[in-house]
Amino acid sequence: MAEVNVTYVTEFIPKGITDQSQLQAPCFVVFLVIYLVTVLGNIGLITLIRIDSQLHTPMYYFLSHLAFVDLCYSSTITLKMMVNFVVECNTIPVHVCAAQLGCFLTFMITECFLLASMAYDRYVAICNPLHYSVLMSERVCIQLVAIPYIYSFLVALFHTIITFHLTYSGPNVINHFYCGDLPLLALSCSDTHMEEILIFTFAGFDMICSSSVILISYLIIIAAILRICSTQGRCKAISTCGSHVVAATIFYSTLIFMYLQPKSNHSLDTDKMASVFYMVVIPMLNPLIYSLRNKEVKEASKKALDKGCETLRMLQLRK
Repeated sequence: MAEVNVTYVTEFIPKGITDQSQLQAPCFVVFLVIYLVTVLGNIGLITLIRIDSQLHTPMYYFLSHLAFVDLCYSSTITLKMMVNFVVECNTIPVHVCAAQLGCFLTFMITECFLLASMAYDRYVAICNPLHYSVLMSERVCIQLVAIPYIYSFLVALFHTIITFHLTYSGPNVINHFYCGDLPLLALSCSDTHMEEILIFTFAGFDMICSSSVILISYLIIIAAILRICSTQGRCKAISTCGSHVVAATIFYSTLIFMYLQPKSNHSLDTDKMASVFYMVVIPMLNPLIYSLRNKEVKEASKKALDKGCETLRMLQLRK
């Protein structure tokens, strides 16, 4: 029998958001501004939580990790995407593509379960306030953060291995702006049926489990709030949950649209728009949501700003 020569793909070419050259520069500017706001917002939130002792509580401990995850998974995608706007040869080697997919999945899945941990924290704070310090001890908080990181890393590693275990012999143009599992499967010349089942099974399991924790927690919280007699007490309880509800609703709505829509309606073009929203826009929105809607964060920001101004004034006097 004659030998069959197979040329394996060594690099991929992300197609990007748009093919129109006149839109490349405006898109670069827009995403650069969004990314800078994302970096400043999340680093600022992490720094604020670390330096202000009043924010050394479980709720803000989870929030600092959420900001870290938002910063990381936005950087994983946005930086390469911005490079693609300004260079003609926007290839990405296979090993770099695999690293991007693994990092992105790790941080995305971690965010799902961090939001669930934050919902559980609010449930304990409102429904069991007398036992809050015991139920949300430092050890418990560390576990509620460490377990999502470890689980997400293992699932992302599994996804990455099964995705790049397939054969890619051409074409190598990814119909997306990053190395996603579904766009990569569309390029494989192997049978991807089992891989698709595994991807959607894990995606469904992660979203159903984490969103169920959030939903059940808030159903119990709503029941507890309705039993509060005073209007002031109800408003205070609602205000502690408002930011988290908004952030979780936006995040899960986008993910459900992305992963759980029927295959007959599934389109990589619509996925691009959803992906831009939850990879680029949501990491920018989260620190704004928690800063603008949270009284304690606003007070801590004002205190830090006043301290900074006082420090500058002292330095000027010394000169």
